[in-house]
Amino acid sequence: MQEIDKISGLPKDLFDITNITKEKQRIKIEVIKRKFSKIITLIHGIEKEEELKEIGKEMKQKFACGGTIANKTIELQGNHKARAKEFLIKKGYNENLIDA
Repeated sequence: MQEIDKISGLPKDLFDITNITKEKQRIKIEVIKRKFSKIITLIHGIEKEEELKEIGKEMKQKFACGGTIANKTIELQGNHKARAKEFLIKKGYNENLIDA
């Protein structure tokens, strides 16, 4: 059963703007080398904090790697640049706005 908006009387799914914001976000994926030749993949540009945490958690599980979410950035241990781009495209982010 669909939820109805109390003000307009229309279904709430018509007001869902999460996909619109996903399609307009510019995301940057980069691979850097840290101390002791450790390679880390950094993902910048996801605006919502809750979405950032959810995506970071899913990526760590899917890629079987460690990582953290800090300063609006997802850090993954290892080189996951191509896999991260594919993952974000499947999540609904615009392929043309992902710099990898």
